[in-house]
Amino acid sequence: MTTLDTILYTGKTHTVGGREGRARSDDGQLDIALSPPGSGRPGTNPEQLFAAGWSACFEGAMKKAARKLQIPFPTAAAIDAEVDLGMVGEGFQLQARLTVSLPGLEPSQAQALVDEAHRTCPYSKATRGNIDVQIRVA
Repeated sequence: MTTLDTILYTGKTHTVGGREGRARSDDGQLDIALSPPGSGRPGTNPEQLFAAGWSACFEGAMKKAARKLQIPFPTAAAIDAEVDLGMVGEGFQLQARLTVSLPGLEPSQAQALVDEAHRTCPYSKATRGNIDVQIRVA
């Protein structure tokens, strides 16, 4: 396991009630109700939060890759993230899919940005080898 040389930011939350509770950040920027997937109750769930976090981070990694590779980054770029919660035997497991839209780029340019982002995005690094991940350019 790699230890960080420098900590750039620490996200802090306090959660009570698990999937039927509430999560709040220490700075007050996040204050959200939690509810189980498919329950119809107000609130979100950890899978949606993970999908939102990963897709936001991945877009940031693509922007950095665009600067590095000197490829113009499309203003209409978008990522659709899907995170599945399922079972393997009797244990819970996640799997994920990212569908990346980079309008106006040649397919080879878009793929180069996605490949570089997947190498550098902290969420991609955290999931690599741990869950099934599919990333495609739309």
